[in-house]
Amino acid sequence: MAAAALTGLLAEARIARRAGLAAAAAGGDAARTRIQAEQLLAQGASALVSFGIAGALAPGLAPGALVLPRAVVEEDGVRWEVDAGWRALLQAALARSGLALSEGDLLGASQAIESVAGKSAAFRRTGAVAVDLESHVVARAASRAGRPFIVLRAIADPAARGLPEAAVEGLDENGAPALRRVLASVARNPGQIPALLRVAADTRRALAALRSGLKVGAEILRRDGA
Repeated sequence: MAAAALTGLLAEARIARRAGLAAAAAGGDAARTRIQAEQLLAQGASALVSFGIAGALAPGLAPGALVLPRAVVEEDGVRWEVDAGWRALLQAALARSGLALSEGDLLGASQAIESVAGKSAAFRRTGAVAVDLESHVVARAASRAGRPFIVLRAIADPAARGLPEAAVEGLDENGAPALRRVLASVARNPGQIPALLRVAADTRRALAALRSGLKVGAEILRRDGA
């Protein structure tokens, strides 16, 4: 097996699979991400890709912008460097394509950062331009196995916009929409509907950007590092 992708959303995993990558979705849960990463490595994955959407921490990063970080930073300050040679190949290909690209660090968080104030504080504290829930787990698993890893993410929610409750609670363990929880959240607080619709639109932009990124970089990502 060549490189394999770890995602939060089932939709992200499907995009990766269509591009020829083995992929597993963990629904944003760190324990499941670790288990799936270890399973893919045990099955022969030569490298890991953390792939999917992310939340912006840096002002000005718009929905649909790709993030190709040099490193993943954990909340306690631990920093994991991606495979530099592999990343350089992908960066060059994406740059030639003209896709919007940020190369700042990415924060791996234990839970979603819902508020604008929380995003601003995380940006000031870590300097990371974006945040997700899987990349630090992928980095640890790859490091323990002595395998390279890389991160390709696309911005969904911008730094200036918070996340409604239904968006945070809206995934099941397989990364698919948990419709009952979403509907229950909306029933408790119908006022979040406009924000939820914006999140859905921004997520579609991010997923489209990921598809575009893979059109350019799938062959590079399928490699087992540079």
